[in-house]
Amino acid sequence: MIRDLLNKLKWNKQASFDKIKIFYESRGCPDDMGCIEGDEIINIGKYFLETEKGSIPYHRIRKIEQNGKILFLNRE
Repeated sequence: MIRDLLNKLKWNKQASFDKIKIFYESRGCPDDMGCIEGDEIINIGKYFLETEKGSIPYHRIRKIEQNGKILFLNRE
């Protein structure tokens, strides 16, 4: 589901992929929550995102926003 949403946003000519924000569980960040923007994504893989900082498994993604609008929210 997350992968499909990200691919849809990436290939939509009317959407600005670099404007999305992805919030993910990261034990090394303040409040255990990290954030990246769309322009930091190198590859949308089958099981994880490849970024300039490393890989983020999809199960750690908690929220995806675009221009302040929540597109995905995982409350786990």
